[in-house]
Amino acid sequence: MKRNIAPVVGLAVAASLTLAACGAQGPAEPDGPITLTVSGWSLDATPEFQLLADGFSAENPNVTVELVEYDPAEYNTLITADLGAGSGPDIITQKEVKYVPVFVDGEQLLDVSDVTLPAGLGGVDSYRVDGTQYAVPYRQDSWVLFYNKDIFDAAGVDYPDGSWTWDDYDAAAGALTTAEHFGTYEHRWQSTTQGFANAQWDADIFSGDYSYLADLYERRLDREATGHQIDFATSSANSPTYQGEFGKQNAAMLPMGTWYVATLISQQSSGEADEFNWAIAPIPQRSGSTVSNPVTFGDPTGFGINAAISEEKVAAAKAFLAYASGEKAASRLAGIGITPALTNDSVADAYFAVAGAPTDDLSKLAWSTHDTKPENPTSGDTAAVQTILGTLHTEILTKAKTVDQAIADAASAFRAL
Repeated sequence: MKRNIAPVVGLAVAASLTLAACGAQGPAEPDGPITLTVSGWSLDATPEFQLLADGFSAENPNVTVELVEYDPAEYNTLITADLGAGSGPDIITQKEVKYVPVFVDGEQLLDVSDVTLPAGLGGVDSYRVDGTQYAVPYRQDSWVLFYNKDIFDAAGVDYPDGSWTWDDYDAAAGALTTAEHFGTYEHRWQSTTQGFANAQWDADIFSGDYSYLADLYERRLDREATGHQIDFATSSANSPTYQGEFGKQNAAMLPMGTWYVATLISQQSSGEADEFNWAIAPIPQRSGSTVSNPVTFGDPTGFGINAAISEEKVAAAKAFLAYASGEKAASRLAGIGITPALTNDSVADAYFAVAGAPTDDLSKLAWSTHDTKPENPTSGDTAAVQTILGTLHTEILTKAKTVDQAIADAASAFRAL
């Protein structure tokens, strides 16, 4: 998932919170008031941080939590610098999984293996290094297929039914394309193609064998050549947003992360997006064998604890992590259109009760039932390998190299690491 990273703005927003019970840590009541600082970004536009603070406050009356706002564009760089300088917040929001090994190697995250986590919590393994848990997830977005029901109806094309393979998707993209709109829109990010290939081919990006990428790249090039989706060069030159392409009905379908649900609801309400009927479906599959539990991808967002935190704050910090990963927090997150790491029937009910959300059974299935593989494996080598694969992505879609040549060159670059 591409959610930009970024400099400290230096804004602290206080919310009163308390520690009546310490969750996984037992009833370690503090002797006096405690203040915890939690890193966040874009606080005005990212309500999850304040919501978690308010929810924790309702259950715990002695701990003040200050949300420390960072610029989202350089988040990991600046957090790393603050931790190195000994001035980092007590609780470190893990914005991108690929940076977890950086914090672990720097001995900047506390071992939180003793925080009790609810059964069914997604994304837990992404924060485990050499058997030690260094953070806990509170949200877990997964990629699904957004589709415009009105365009499908006008074209006489059946809606996705949960059984689609990539062949079905390609056929629909062709049938839905008109002079007014493309059949689908696939954004410029490498994950838009590679994320599905990595997940559905059960690939190991550290193997150096990237031949499995060929199928989805050939399909994408074919859709571009036939005019069923915007070509990469035009998209790169004009820089359309995926929100605009789908929200303004320039495309009938959009593979995208579940975070876009809340955005689309908000933009339709404000008039920034057109009014039309839409829904989500499971992402198309490599074969019909996985449609009962669709394979997709997505990375979690979580909380870790600064290893330099003062001893008297540890129990409170761990209690906050336990709360953020639990069912009460999950239901509250779902109620504002955020996809929590914990999903069950009651959480799903809260999510789809949001005004403007789709209400059909397939949308609920797509949101709640899937095998979500990590976009970024937790490894110190992930960033370097993803850079190689980013080059492959650009070379193929700009047609600078054939699919086979770009794959071969990526394998050579991997061997040279």
